[in-house]
Amino acid sequence: MAPTRTTIRHLQKRAASGEKFGMLTCYDASMAKWLARAGCDAILVGDTAAQMILGHDSTLPATMELQLMLTAAVRRGAPDAFIMADMPFGSYQCCESEGVRNAIRFLQEAGADCVKLEVGIRHTGLVRKLATAGVPVVAHLGSKPQQVKAEGGYRSAGKTAAAVALLAEEARAMLDAGASLLLLEAVTDEAARQVVTLAHGHEPAVPVIGCGAGPACDGHVVVLHDLLGLTDWQPPFAPPAAQLGQAIQKAAGAWLHQVANGGYLADGSPYKAK
Repeated sequence: MAPTRTTIRHLQKRAASGEKFGMLTCYDASMAKWLARAGCDAILVGDTAAQMILGHDSTLPATMELQLMLTAAVRRGAPDAFIMADMPFGSYQCCESEGVRNAIRFLQEAGADCVKLEVGIRHTGLVRKLATAGVPVVAHLGSKPQQVKAEGGYRSAGKTAAAVALLAEEARAMLDAGASLLLLEAVTDEAARQVVTLAHGHEPAVPVIGCGAGPACDGHVVVLHDLLGLTDWQPPFAPPAAQLGQAIQKAAGAWLHQVANGGYLADGSPYKAK
């Protein structure tokens, strides 16, 4: 029997029933295949590719063409997973019509199931236009990495009563505009609980995904490279579950040593002349 492709309805049902789900970032077909085999049926093609793949110190250098290419690759590797595409910096900030065109490209060209945008009250019109056009929107609230230049660095959200109220106001605006999912990054437990209560008050329930946002969220997402121990620093909400970086270093070192001492292919080439 062919596997069932995960859709937004599956996530909505999980949120309504209290079933928690995990999501990981991914940027290539090979890794997507292994994540799918592990049972990961929700994948974020994050603009963190600019950091994890290209070596930049922020997500800002990610481009539309890069994100489209990576999203299509992940779709090929995990054809039945729910694929969330990150809209990169500059792809929706200039004007709403350009944002709609770029979002549609992710669905048409890359096979994404939804697009994620770092939004606030001022983006209500864009979210409403996308929803009207039939583009499922993930409203990213809380800490917003694409604002790192404006903020002068990264910061958590929802630490004061006023900040919690603002986050709830933004969430309510996004829900009213038609957002299909909410994503909370680096927010306090108090803020997350309020947003989850608002989101579950809709019919159907709107799933809330946390990225370091406490236990109240329906789902949780972390950067795959952090989980696998491939980064030199991990955020406090993403402790590594493996140390693949060290394993890769050891394997590469062993092979280099084998080549250097003449042991590699010492018995001759596997290809023989006729």
